[in-house]
Amino acid sequence: MKKTVQIPLVSRRRFLALAPLSLGLSWVANGFPAGGKDKPNSKFGGVQIGVITYSYRTMPGDLHQLIQYCVDSNVSAIELMGDPAEEFLGKPEPPFPTTPLGPGRRRPPLTEEQKTQLSAYNKQVAEWRLTLDVTKFREVRRVFADAGISIYAFKPIVFGVNNSDAEVEYGIRAAKELGAKSVTVELPTDPAQSLRLGKLGEKHKVYIGYHNHLQATDTLWDNALSQSPYNSINFDCGHYLAAGGANTRESLMSFLEDKHERITSMHLKDRTTPANGQKNLVWGSGDTPIREILLQIKKRKYNFPVTVELEYEIPEGSNAVKEVARCVEYAKKILI
Repeated sequence: MKKTVQIPLVSRRRFLALAPLSLGLSWVANGFPAGGKDKPNSKFGGVQIGVITYSYRTMPGDLHQLIQYCVDSNVSAIELMGDPAEEFLGKPEPPFPTTPLGPGRRRPPLTEEQKTQLSAYNKQVAEWRLTLDVTKFREVRRVFADAGISIYAFKPIVFGVNNSDAEVEYGIRAAKELGAKSVTVELPTDPAQSLRLGKLGEKHKVYIGYHNHLQATDTLWDNALSQSPYNSINFDCGHYLAAGGANTRESLMSFLEDKHERITSMHLKDRTTPANGQKNLVWGSGDTPIREILLQIKKRKYNFPVTVELEYEIPEGSNAVKEVARCVEYAKKILI
């Protein structure tokens, strides 16, 4: 019997209000996703392909719609951004939209009034987080699991230098309740911060996966890795290659071999080198050796998931769901 995602009754009212914005996805009138699909399976040849839910940032909706996006993309494992889970659990609504729309598409600078509003809101959210029973994240985990989706990493915005230890531990404990092996965060520039995060991760037995952008080098993570066995790498191979300099296709493959035991998840995208404009392109159009990367992971049996991060411009007539599905299918054809 074919299955669809089941949505708890408590959320139907909000879900139905948002359903008309679904950009052509298959919703049915009673509030349940349609489409007649079995549960997704994006593990191919022993390699788990997942997606960071940031990839669906151009799509409207709540946690339940996000689940349907994953199902429609045939994604069975994810790196979950913090907002959808926290909003599901009742996080206060912001006074105005604050989330960036993606590379090259930033919101206007904040006015002084907005800065004041945002400061007050951030304090309100911090208080909410510290009074929330983190075991409630088990319900988030259950809703995803019912749809056939596991959560391997969690990325709430609580791991900055200005966040208290209590806020950091909230994020780490929430990840544990979600079933995630790691949390992810941009690699701090201050070694004291990576030391602090590593020790708190060690306390709760959850890895801190540090993400890179164009600052990537082969030695970028060495200090953090030396500080704690729970400091790890959330490696973005597309950014690594686009950084140029000593970073080449060959050094990328060597980095994976040398550091694979400290990588807890990897972002995959097709970027070009500086000589070719450092662009984000449709998979198969750029300089990232996607085929070689996936086959090396499969052959060497590296134990980390590969995360689709959709950052190229979505073609006219398409949407994020279709493009994530396109990336997943691209990886599938390489791995099976």
